[in-house]
Amino acid sequence: MPPSRADEKYDLNRIIIKPLYFGLVVNVLIPMGLLLICFYFENQRTWYNRIGDFANTLFYLFGLLSLAQTALAVWLRRKLLAAPMIRRKETFEDDLIQSLLKKTRPISYVIALIAAYGLVYFLLTGRFKETVALVVFSFLVFQIVRPRFGFIRKLIERQEALVEKGEFVRE
Repeated sequence: MPPSRADEKYDLNRIIIKPLYFGLVVNVLIPMGLLLICFYFENQRTWYNRIGDFANTLFYLFGLLSLAQTALAVWLRRKLLAAPMIRRKETFEDDLIQSLLKKTRPISYVIALIAAYGLVYFLLTGRFKETVALVVFSFLVFQIVRPRFGFIRKLIERQEALVEKGEFVRE
């Protein structure tokens, strides 16, 4: 993609790094750590199915909840990042960095909850494969909503348009 005006005017790496790293920790590192713990228990054969035949139904319920949370994460991203994020024109880049991190945190938590379903499922059923499926699904959802350079360029354009109209953050 050719450089845009935002590339010349702002440090896109600086803008994207904090929300991206926060999302990576919450949506990749922590779920992977929990998955490693489940893997350990799976290999030790110390966990068993506590809920019996309801395990399959519970997996499908968690799957439906995960799909609903995916829709919620996409909706939250669109809704939260469409509002004004800038306090003053002079501090545009710093305000954008702080607001972007603040507004992407709840989205990361919603996605991380999908991986938490996997942990709960393992604790109730001892089924590792289904647990992995839920955790991998949460990784895929994170890939859909994580900040990217194209998205940041469009966000900057929207925020600049709001600033030109005189619409700033009201807190």
